[in-house]
Amino acid sequence: MVSFVRFVLLVTDGSTHPHGDHASSRPLVGRGEHYPASVTTSRASLDRLHPAPVQQTVERLERRIAARFPERGLRRVAVELAGLVAVVESSSADLNGRVRRARIASRGLVLVVVVGTLVALALGARDVISDQAPDTSLEWLPLIETAVNDLIFAGLAIFFLYSLPERLQRGDVLSLLHRLRSLAHIIDMHQLTKDPERLRPGFRRTSASADPDLTRDQMEHYLNYCSEMLSLVAKAAALCAEESRDAVVLDTVSTVESLTSELSREIWQKISLLPDT
Repeated sequence: MVSFVRFVLLVTDGSTHPHGDHASSRPLVGRGEHYPASVTTSRASLDRLHPAPVQQTVERLERRIAARFPERGLRRVAVELAGLVAVVESSSADLNGRVRRARIASRGLVLVVVVGTLVALALGARDVISDQAPDTSLEWLPLIETAVNDLIFAGLAIFFLYSLPERLQRGDVLSLLHRLRSLAHIIDMHQLTKDPERLRPGFRRTSASADPDLTRDQMEHYLNYCSEMLSLVAKAAALCAEESRDAVVLDTVSTVESLTSELSREIWQKISLLPDT
């Protein structure tokens, strides 16, 4: 009987903790299930796009291009993209520090403006309540006008100071996004003359026809590299938006992503038209 009870307890314990590891599991929020602690760490790393994997992918792509096309200009474009990703990564901390200092200064100046406006209004109200108050309604007009002007200028000053840190951040990020957008057009220029029609046996060349100087397999690899690089340009643009919630920045990032997606779609149309081997 004792042996049977002990067997039942062992089976019950094993069904509750099949791996016997109680210390390395955490409860799910709002449920009684458990999952390993390593899953929590891996999920936390998926909350945002990190620059290091993007940088490694760009560098790997540059090495792949160098292995197949060491003399082509596409390799220099990949090097330039790697440099831009490094700039985005290094400037992120500096930009955050400058924005944080500007935010502290702007909030302090906003407090000064608010206190100064309240003091001016309080002094005006004290004069109105005292014996120096105007006797006629016409004499009230300059005082009302002064109070309204003070409130309007104080509101404009508060708005300007409050949005100053975001505008500083916007200028630096938009400069990087402009460079990425230009790089996307440069990549498109590199694949522009890689026309699959020129590889067909019946293609008739003219004196103005561009010579791709690529075989069928080489052109496929070349176009694939251009498509991958455009995708990485979009990832670099997304990195610029990781630390910003500015509407102008997010709209520009969306524009760059749409541009690279459209250019990549055109490249894949070319790949689909490559003649069969």
